[in-house]
Amino acid sequence: MKTSVHTTVFDEHIKEYEAWFETHADTFLFELEAIREHFNRVPENVRGIEVGLGTGKFAIPLGIKEGVEPATLMAEKARKRGIEVMEAHAERLPYADMQFDFVLFVTLCHLDNLERAFREAKRVLKPGGVLITGFLPVDRPIAQAYHERRAWSIFYKHANFYSVAKVSELLEALGFKKLEFNQTLLGPAETPDTFQQPKPGSDIGSFVVISAEKE
Repeated sequence: MKTSVHTTVFDEHIKEYEAWFETHADTFLFELEAIREHFNRVPENVRGIEVGLGTGKFAIPLGIKEGVEPATLMAEKARKRGIEVMEAHAERLPYADMQFDFVLFVTLCHLDNLERAFREAKRVLKPGGVLITGFLPVDRPIAQAYHERRAWSIFYKHANFYSVAKVSELLEALGFKKLEFNQTLLGPAETPDTFQQPKPGSDIGSFVVISAEKE
């Protein structure tokens, strides 16, 4: 499997990756709840994957049992947590066509090719299946802060941030329908100090979730 710069970084800095979820526990909780709302579109007892699942921090509380992760050491840690992990990239998923009811992405800024990754997600989704993606829009405070510090950042030095319009337009161009949006991290701070209920829409949040249906 080809190793990308993103894969190398995450394999070399697992401790720092895991530490983020502890030092930013509130931020993680708000992101998790925004994503969880979109699972209302997915029936119970279905099969789905997370693409780029890291060590399983999102997958486990969301009840996701399998997925892909290209970083070997991170994949190993996720397996120890009970997740079935395939070591592969988003742009070339190791699954047959029409296998899943949902595909989750929470790592858009670390993908090598966003369009190809979404095409692969569409391929492995069943008709009526749902693609769910949570991301940091390029024009919002948190992504802008990461961009300004990218020269000194471990994880965001090579990140590619996207606008809500760009992600939405790409999903629609690929034939996804019935796009739904919600958002969280509504203020300027990276670490909020009060609980934020996810808000409908995508106009102000530093973390936006979009779900879209494959016809």
